[in-house]
Amino acid sequence: MDLALVFTDFPLIFTGLMALLGLLVGSFLNVLILRLPVMMEAEWKSQCLELLDCDCSKDGVEEGEKESFNLVFPNSHCPKCKAELKAWDNIPVLSFLFLRGKCRYCSTKISPRYPLIEAVTAILSAYTAFHFGFGWQCAAALVLLWVLISLSVIDFDHQLLPDDLTFPLLWLGLLLNLFGVFTDLNSAVIGAIVGYLSLWSVYWLFKLVTGKEGMGYGDFKLLAVLGAWFGWKLVPLIIILSSFVGAFVGIALILILGRDKNIPIPFGPYLAAAGWIAMLWGEPIISYYLRFAM
Repeated sequence: MDLALVFTDFPLIFTGLMALLGLLVGSFLNVLILRLPVMMEAEWKSQCLELLDCDCSKDGVEEGEKESFNLVFPNSHCPKCKAELKAWDNIPVLSFLFLRGKCRYCSTKISPRYPLIEAVTAILSAYTAFHFGFGWQCAAALVLLWVLISLSVIDFDHQLLPDDLTFPLLWLGLLLNLFGVFTDLNSAVIGAIVGYLSLWSVYWLFKLVTGKEGMGYGDFKLLAVLGAWFGWKLVPLIIILSSFVGAFVGIALILILGRDKNIPIPFGPYLAAAGWIAMLWGEPIISYYLRFAM
């Protein structure tokens, strides 16, 4: 029997498999989220030392150290006791529950964020698969979802949206829409331009008025990515949704948790969330608004 027909005729089977795949991908995303900023920092430091014509070994940066730390090496290990984790210690969510949130070797507490990211990735992957059904559009939507999750957590941790993730995503969106996967190519190109320039304009207007930087360049690039994927018509919706959610969460953090209002709040997670919402329900939201407004 054709596997594609099985997934088409029995969407719950496809949804369940995508949930399991989401668990595995979520485990990898934990590695990506943890290691990519460290790799980028090491690369920046190495470039600075080269510009300064310094001897790397004298400045505490061994030549082999940069090569031995990437997304593959070293193997996963406990940050406390450095014990290398076995394969059964890395089963998404289940290992955390079985070990009761502690390292098998030194009993150091494991951050619950790891299984949370795995679980969220699985749930969102399952829903995305259920929404789109089996096909190329679903595959593309899952890739976008996984990268958006990575960008959101990295931005939350470091206030950084790496070009290593946003640029490939931008070109992938344009390539997909060359074949009309989400929108036509003209709308995608205009969407990328409008997405970048809209936040770029807000950034400079805010800086000229207040003398402060209201957001980073990574936010411009991320909105350009979403514009390239879904076209210019959804860019205003994404801006409105992300601004509304960002303002609501920011006010809640200040009033309820007492967060210092001078501490910057990353905007990337709200853009990512708005982009995912627009991907699933963007057209119905716009249609409903137009009917209501008229």
